[in-house]
Parts: sequence; structure tokens; C-alpha cells
Amino acid sequence: MSDYFETEDVVKGYDQHIVARILSYVKPYRLLALGTVLALGLSTLGELAIPVIQQRVIDEAILVRFFVVRLDRVAEAAEALPPHTRTALARAEADPRSLRIGAQCFVPRGKDRSLMGREEERLREQGIIAEGEWYAFSYIPGDPASVVMAAHEDLFIIGAEVGALRSEDLSSLEAADRAALRRRDVGYIIRATAVLLGILCVVLVFTFIQTWTATLIGQRVMKDLRLALFRKTASQSTAFLSRHPVGRLVTRLTGDVETINEFFTSVLVAFLKDLCSMLGVLGTLFLLSPILAWVTLATLPPVMILTAMSRLKARDAFRRQRTASSQVNAYLSERLAGVQVVQLFQGEGKSRRELHRRNHELLQANLGEMYVFATFRPLVEWFSIFTVAVIIGVGSNLALHLSLSLGVLIAFINLVGMFYAPVMDIAEKYTLLQSAMAGGERVFKLLDTDEGIPNEGKALTAGTIRGEIRFEDVHFAYKRGEEVLRGLSFTVKPGEMAAIVGYTGAGKTTIINVLTRLWDIDGGCIRLDGIPLPEISLETLRASVLPVLQEVFLFSGTVAENISLGLPLSRERIVAAAQAVHAHDFITRLHQGYETMLSEGATNISSGQRQLISFARVIAHDPAIVILDEATSSVDTETERLIQLGMQQVLAGRTALVIAHRLSTIRHADRILVLSGGRLAEEGTHEDLIARGGRYAGLYRLHHLPWGHSGKSCG
Repeated sequence: MSDYFETEDVVKGYDQHIVARILSYVKPYRLLALGTVLALGLSTLGELAIPVIQQRVIDEAILVRFFVVRLDRVAEAAEALPPHTRTALARAEADPRSLRIGAQCFVPRGKDRSLMGREEERLREQGIIAEGEWYAFSYIPGDPASVVMAAHEDLFIIGAEVGALRSEDLSSLEAADRAALRRRDVGYIIRATAVLLGILCVVLVFTFIQTWTATLIGQRVMKDLRLALFRKTASQSTAFLSRHPVGRLVTRLTGDVETINEFFTSVLVAFLKDLCSMLGVLGTLFLLSPILAWVTLATLPPVMILTAMSRLKARDAFRRQRTASSQVNAYLSERLAGVQVVQLFQGEGKSRRELHRRNHELLQANLGEMYVFATFRPLVEWFSIFTVAVIIGVGSNLALHLSLSLGVLIAFINLVGMFYAPVMDIAEKYTLLQSAMAGGERVFKLLDTDEGIPNEGKALTAGTIRGEIRFEDVHFAYKRGEEVLRGLSFTVKPGEMAAIVGYTGAGKTTIINVLTRLWDIDGGCIRLDGIPLPEISLETLRASVLPVLQEVFLFSGTVAENISLGLPLSRERIVAAAQAVHAHDFITRLHQGYETMLSEGATNISSGQRQLISFARVIAHDPAIVILDEATSSVDTETERLIQLGMQQVLAGRTALVIAHRLSTIRHADRILVLSGGRLAEEGTHEDLIARGGRYAGLYRLHHLPWGHSGKSCG
């Protein structure tokens, strides 16, 4: 069933152990990681600086207003004033932006002024602060501002290079006169604009650096994980590989590793940036106005509750979507792979109905996930607008009571938007986090699996192996309790050609598996030149024993690459191997000879040609022992004749095990071993076994029966 291919959990919540293991792969790239964090911090600071600069421009250059502190009245009433008021007045007078004309100190209004709100009103009632708002400025004699003052002396209070007039009088002047008086403010705006452009450029550069370095780290970690997974998978035993579908293992090396890449590029960096932005915004809010900052925080609990609920709903929706998607993919893969069987047995209608059902489940799962986000985002946006409305209401009241400047209020509105954007982003990134946790769990589970064949033997020189094979009371079972080999014992001498025959299930192919240690035996001992196999390194063993299997597997690549198969063999050795098995002639007739590219599965050449190339591969590697497992089963008669001619020379001096049902190919074997039920039933030459009239004779007679021949002609 297709469900077999997706039996694992697809959703896992945040797991700090998985995150720690993922981050351990970043250690080789710690400098890049440090650069990512620094770039992220600098770009976040730049983004936070923008609304602050906007506030400064509004309060200190656009809406410039001064109030007047009468210093003579301060001195008279000093003893009656509370200490904090005296301190505030002293700070106002010491403000570098304050301007003094005689006994009057013109103090600018702004978010950081010392006197605010009701305290200012009380001082105004006492006559310490004069009524009305003023515009004060410094000037140099002879500049345009002094010309304007000379033309309107009745409107100005003039001091030593300092002038002031009421705000309403400033508004009544001609535009040119106002521009002359506010040249300093215009210069401030130009400088602030230049700073803003510079900050935007810095944010752009550091955002690029942060994105580039995070992506680079993700790609390199993904590369390291793939290599580690491939090494681990390739070193596992055949028992392990037989329990895991190839599709699932490929998914571990591709899809699950890709989720870890997304963890770096789309989750981890985004979470850090969102967290930095939220903390930075909160800090900026408290710096601008603690009162409004607390008002903003008071609106957050409902948003936090909504985010938590959305996360739970998103997890359930994501689980349903992933499960339904896996089932559809598995069903499509299975049906498309067997489409010919579906067509032959007229199963198109049933397949369509089944796919429609599964596809409808996937549609409903996708819609469920969409409903979660379609509900969450508008609600968060509503709370964002609600918070802005509350801030406008409270901030306007503070501004009317002279406790807040307009620039601060505008900055707050911008900062609230900057605060809620990460809230939505974090919630929407949660499904990616779940996927990364699930993928990471599966990846590390495979990395932690250790079912490889033990390789603790000595690394002998492959050329020193003579080729004696001895099975001593060997027991083996693929499944516990279902033995395939039951006390099998036999010996093959160096240079001897031994044929192994028997009915299906007798254990013929199993001999290859245990002799090459693709599987380890359960009991008994297998010796090579008198040495138990576990005492020989796998590298030496598999360089000395090479099989030609029933199902030839050639890789996509050139003919020469498939013959050398990774070894640095010379072209002369490759050609000699091909000539030995009579493959050279057909190879040279190919479009590009030995450089001809074979497609996946080598479907662009015939099965017989594939078999010949596999023979050439074994000969090129020059093993001491050659195993032929049904090696000529898919070869036509002429090709088989060529192989037989080549084998006489190729097998000379080598030990050969030939496993075949076509008994005509083994008549000239030095010895024939007949298996039955995992044991050695008979042993001898072809003539001896025929004369004995036992199992081999029965197999031979069965092989030569004229099946299907009725003596009648067609038509």
C-alpha cells in the first residue's frame, strides 16, 4: 500500500536538542555566523533609527516652538519651588538649544524637554513661564535674518546675535522672510535627509550581507549534512537498507536536509531579526515616551493569546496538510510507476476515483491551513490598528496638555507598525519551524543509526589473496526463525570453477551476500585463504571478491567510467578488459566509443550489451574470486557464445563461483555444488552427478524437457 511509504510523524514542535545539533554544524562557519549576527544587528538599528530621526526633524526643524522662562521670577520664587521643579528649570536653562535674551530664556519644546504638562501650567500661572509660544533663532549680523528683523523691529525681541518672535507673528510674515529666518531649520532638514539616505544605504548593504551569509551558511551546512548522510547510508548493512524504501532514504538526503536549510535562511535569521526588532522597538518606545510605551504594552496580551491559539491551530492544519500531501504523492508515484498494469487491467476508473478522494482530502487540508492564516493575519492587523487608535487617543490628549510632542506621536504610530510586523512573521514562520524540527529529527535519527557491517579486520593486500573459499557449518537467516542456510559446508580450491545449482530458494544468491559480507552470518564460519572473513577488512574482501549479478546496474556516465567505476584505470586496461569479454567491438561502434554517455539505467543500449560491460567492469578490477550469478540469463545465444569464449581466458588462475539455472553453461565446471533447503545435497562433476541420478540429474532432465512443443504448426 502507498501509505507504507509515509509512516513517520511529519510534525514536531520546537526541540532545543535538535536546534543545538543543527547549530553544531555551524561551528566551522562561525566567522560567517558572527558576520550574520552583526549585519542583522546593524540593519535593525538602522531601521529603528529612521522613526527617531523623523521625530527629531518634526520637533526640532518643522514644528519648532519655544516657551519663555523668566529667569528673574525663578530667582524670586526659588525657595517656594519643589526641588524637582528647580532641577527641571536648571536643565531647561542649560539645554544647548535654549537661547537667552536678557532675563528671558527661550526653551525649545520637544520630547526630551524637562518641563511638561501640568507642571508647566502651574509655572505659567505663577508668571515664571510667559504666556504664548515663540520662535527663537541665532543669527550673524548682516545675514538675511538681520535684514528681516530690521524691517519688522516691532515684532522681534533682539539680543546679542539672538532673536525671537511669537509663533503667530512668524506665520504672518511673507514666505521669503520666513525662509530667511528658518535657514537653520532648512539646513537641519537637509542634513537629516542626508543621514536618512545614508542609513537606508547602510540598512540595504547589511541586509544583503545578512541574507547572503545566512544563505551561504545554510548551503554549506546542507552540503555537510548530505555528505554525512550519504556516508552513513552507504556504510549501513544490507539488512538496514532492505527495511527502508529507497524513496524514504532519498527524501532524507534531499527534502529533509532542505528543511534544515530553510531553518537557517527563513526561520532562524527571521526569528532573530524579528526578536531584535521587537525588543528594539520596545526600547525605543520607552525612550520616547514611557507613558505611551506602557499603553502599547497593555494592548499586547490579547495578541499573545491570539498568537498562541493560531500556533496550535496552524500545527494541526499543517499536520493534516503534510499527511494528505504525502498520501497523494505516494499514490501518484505508485500508480504512475505501474501505469501499464493499470491500463492492462482497466483500472483507470478506480485509480481516478481513489485519486479524487485523496486529492479532495488534500484540498480540504490546504483550505484548513489557509483558514488559519486568513483569520490570524486580519485579527493581528485589527489589533495593530486598535493599538494605533489607542495611541492616537492617549497621545493626542497628552499633546493637548503639553505633555507630548507631535513628532513623538508620529514616531509611535510608525513604531507600532514595526512592532506588529514581526508578530505576524513569527506566527507564520512557525510551520517552517515545525517542518525543520521534523526534518532535523529524521536526519539525526538516520545519522545516529549504526547498523553497518563491522570493519575491524586487517587491511591485507588484495593481490595476495589466493582464492580458497571454505564454508564451515554456516547458518544464516534474513528473518529470525526463517533460516536460508542451514549448516552449509563446502570448500572451493584456488583457481577452481565451482558451479552452484538448486531450486529457487535453495540459498544460491545468499552465498554471494554472505561471502561479500553484505550480510553477516548467524553461525559457523566462512574462511578466505583460511582467514575468517571478519578478520579481513571490507576493502580487501570486496576488492578480491567481485560478483556479476543477475540485474546489471550501470550508472549514468560514459562507458569507460562504468568499466573503471571510480578506480584510476588507464584507457589501455579498460580496453583490454572490454576485449577480453568481446565487448570492444560493439563499444567502438557506438557514437562516441568509450566516451558514449549512458542514460539512466543504460536504456540506450541492449540488455546483452549491458551484461558485457558488467563483465568488463569485473575483469578491469582484476579480483581473485569472480562470482557469476545468473550472469548470462539475459544474454542472447550469440552474445553468450562470445562470453563463454572470453571466460575461458578470464577465469584462468581465478577462483570462480557460477550460479545458474541454465545448466548448459556449467557442464564444464570443475565441480558442481547442488543445494537443497540451505544445505549441500550433492557435489561432483557433471558426469558424476548425472550418473548418480540424484537431485542434479532431476534438474538436468527438467531443464531439457520440450516444454510447449506440441508438434502442431500455427495456422
